[in-house]
Amino acid sequence: MAPAFGVLGPVTAWDVDGSAIGLKGPRHRSVLARLIVARGRVVPVARLVDDLWTDPPGDAVGAVRTFVAALRRALEPDRPPRTPARLLVTEGPGYALRAAPDAVDAWRFERTVADAATLPPKEATVRLEEALGLWRGPAYAEFAEQPWARAESRRLAELRLHAVELRAEALLDLGPADRVAADLRAHAAEHPWRENAWRLLALALYRTGRQADALDVLRRARTLLADDLGIDPGPGLRALETDILRQADRLGRSPDNPAGRVWEQVAAAYDRAVAPDARARLESTTGLLRNLAMTGGSGLPAAREHRVAAVAAAEELGDAELTARVIGAYDVPAIWTRLDDPEQAAQVVAAAERTLAALPGQARATDRARLLATIALESRGTRSARGPQAARHAEEIARRLDDPALLAFALNASFMQCFDRTGLAPRRDAIGAELIALAARHGLSTYEILGHLVRLQARGALGDFTTADHHAAAADALAARHERPLVGVFTGWYAALRLDATGRAPMAEVEAAYRDATALLDGAGMPGLAHGLPPLALLCLRLRHSMPLRFDEHTDWGPYAPWTRPLLLLDQGRRAEALDALRATPEPPRDLLQEALWCLTARAALALRDRQTMARAQAALSPAVNELAGAGSGLLTLGPVSTHLGDLGAALRGTGHSTRR
Repeated sequence: MAPAFGVLGPVTAWDVDGSAIGLKGPRHRSVLARLIVARGRVVPVARLVDDLWTDPPGDAVGAVRTFVAALRRALEPDRPPRTPARLLVTEGPGYALRAAPDAVDAWRFERTVADAATLPPKEATVRLEEALGLWRGPAYAEFAEQPWARAESRRLAELRLHAVELRAEALLDLGPADRVAADLRAHAAEHPWRENAWRLLALALYRTGRQADALDVLRRARTLLADDLGIDPGPGLRALETDILRQADRLGRSPDNPAGRVWEQVAAAYDRAVAPDARARLESTTGLLRNLAMTGGSGLPAAREHRVAAVAAAEELGDAELTARVIGAYDVPAIWTRLDDPEQAAQVVAAAERTLAALPGQARATDRARLLATIALESRGTRSARGPQAARHAEEIARRLDDPALLAFALNASFMQCFDRTGLAPRRDAIGAELIALAARHGLSTYEILGHLVRLQARGALGDFTTADHHAAAADALAARHERPLVGVFTGWYAALRLDATGRAPMAEVEAAYRDATALLDGAGMPGLAHGLPPLALLCLRLRHSMPLRFDEHTDWGPYAPWTRPLLLLDQGRRAEALDALRATPEPPRDLLQEALWCLTARAALALRDRQTMARAQAALSPAVNELAGAGSGLLTLGPVSTHLGDLGAALRGTGHSTRR
């Protein structure tokens, strides 16, 4: 018999007698764990090297072969010399672990939980107890935060929580509500974001005759969800509270809702009908991730993370056309030009480039265009020529094919690459207008929302707040109809910007509006937008009103620190340090805030009488003379660019002392 493997806790292996097999050092266990994550697929040696080392040694490939040889000796000690390995095999460019379906505890756990969902309560309880008993600690414990294991570890952790709740539901159907209540109280306290845990706990308490305690649990859940996540309870919790207050007869069984019931039934049917190793699962997963990304909250970072895992899994199968479909199906509309996770984006771009090069000549033009659009979207904000080139090519293919959904994706890519200089709000406005018209004709609601947000930004940059207001209202209406909560983050910030830019409200009221907008970022899952933005908005407001800046020295300026530092030092009277900081200030990235950041540089250069930097800022800002600085972001403003250019021009025409020669 072959050995068994454990990843539901520290990674280990057992022989046929159940004794632990010595796996030597952490690198050996890491190789074994990486192959288990691959689920029988070949992992190329180059991929193993990248996964095992941040900075690979000179003979990394040789080291991997040494680890594999040691693992083979440990896992198949009775294999005769010079005979092929049967378990850890060499295939093509790498290695695969050909373990039986029951050989890995995580695989047994998944199958048992899936089976239990279809069984009567008594049998389901037995199977779920068996499944939960397999856990010895966090999945892939010592490797759980490695990029190659993170998604799988978290997926298994989520499945374990689901199994705990399935077991509780089955036990409730069998009757011992008091035991279930005791177990669920600890479970809900440890995982307060799981609404189903609170629902089951309240139901269990109600069935033990503790109606007041059940209602107290539901009210506590509502408070926690509102305070920590900024959301209201879902329909399951709301319906249960109503039923408890009415002492409804239906509380003899667990309340649910039609959408949730259908979801669970279809998911169970899919698991039964589609083989675990079927390639169709990858494409189905990408579709789910696309929807998950647009739910807001924890959904967006989770979708990004699992997307990288899905792409890696597709690449491991060695099918370039499948990989192209998996990469290209994630056409989530993007409005913000700073990446939330540059490392993940770089991984996606690299995979898309590899796939593009590997596609056969007869591959669909649609797949090529989607890969190109992905490259352009995920390389936004950089100075690489590849992004604009890929966007143009994707748009050309989409127009030639007359494919509305593909064209919308390509236009989004073109928008993201429309920042090669300042003053391009009119071009982005035209892209937004085409997106709205295209999406409205073909029922592409997410891209219709995107088009309205693009035009909101562009019209704001041009000072046309009447038109921008129209697009904000249209985006909000579509978001409410199609359940797109992240849209409210952008329209909420636009409301604060509008109050600021029109100059009709006291400064204290505008500051309060920006703080209200800041609250919208909590839990939105968009660090590329949120990091450093709140203090930047307040700094721009105070500069416009010639107020002292007065920021705490521990303020986190995020990626905007280089452009704010000279002004903050000046505000503290530290001119020499401010000059050094100004000389170290880089050119702003090519994104929605480049005009604002150039204006910050201009303000510091004017205060320090640095003529060379003034001239650079003047040249960079001149194309945006008819725009409001920063308002193209839809978030903040430094007032008319023309005002800054006027100050720069006057200073450069003067004969004042320059700090540069």
